Amino acid sequence: MKILLVRLSSMGDLIHTLPALTDLAQHRPDVQLDWLCEAAFADIAQLHPFTAKVLPMQWRQWRKQLLKKESFKEAFTALDELCGALRAARYDWVLDSQGLLKSAAFARLAGAPVYGLDKNSAREPLATWTYRRRFAVETGRDAVWRNRTLFAQAFAYSFDGAADFGVSGDTGFRLPEMAQPYGVILHAASRADKHWQADAWRGLMQRWYQEQGLPLWLPWGSDAERERAEQLAQGLDFVRVCPPLSLAQAADVLRGATAVVGVDTGLLHLADAVGVPVVGIYTASHPHKTGLQPSARACAVGAMGQIPTVDEVYQALQQVMP
Repeated sequence: MKILLVRLSSMGDLIHTLPALTDLAQHRPDVQLDWLCEAAFADIAQLHPFTAKVLPMQWRQWRKQLLKKESFKEAFTALDELCGALRAARYDWVLDSQGLLKSAAFARLAGAPVYGLDKNSAREPLATWTYRRRFAVETGRDAVWRNRTLFAQAFAYSFDGAADFGVSGDTGFRLPEMAQPYGVILHAASRADKHWQADAWRGLMQRWYQEQGLPLWLPWGSDAERERAEQLAQGLDFVRVCPPLSLAQAADVLRGATAVVGVDTGLLHLADAVGVPVVGIYTASHPHKTGLQPSARACAVGAMGQIPTVDEVYQALQQVMP
């Protein structure tokens, strides 16, 4: 059976889909699963060994190009080529696990029946009108559970046990200057209200180093994030700013860390997926929906509108570290 999975974005959403692939590999090894996603997150889809093929697309770029006369043809050609590739693959059916009008539209390009969430379960109920089969998945539960439940219904099996992200092994990437052991600080998020205060970060980093002697590394993904990382590291000779990293390289850097502390961002969930001790700082999101998976090595502090203190974060760090 040849199936196309449509989960376009975001990084965290793709990561929260990985345990469902582990379940699928266990219960339905006969399935060949290709994955359509934004090119920026293709490395995440490729982390799971059950992903047969990743089909990257660039809707964020094409959407802008389609509005400009000089770039319209380029974007239209790219979309047409994607449509041709999807139809040529001759999928038995398509699973849209995102439940958006955008994802439903791309799922339809494959020319095969589309399965997905029902109108009471999808984020955008109108998207479900295009589905051949629809499945009810309880809302209010965490994203990993919802994905595992959708896959189990769509592929007709039952799952149990803790979530297994199934991430492929270490590729061996290391920064030459990155001696072990070390810690990682994930300070950046896509929304400003998810940030933790700069003085809190500096206080935590100083305490971590003073009490445990670990050098600390700060990854970044944009110029603004790099500038913020440099500001946080200023005057702290035990804090280093990472060079540019691909998501695959970032996974290896996280995997090699003694522990990771970060705000609610994609890299935090990637750290959880690769199995390192991790503390998540929540300030403007619900940890029970997008939180870390229950584990002795993972702890979430804070909540919507409840900003944790340095003491609370450091106490959580002590709990998860070996």
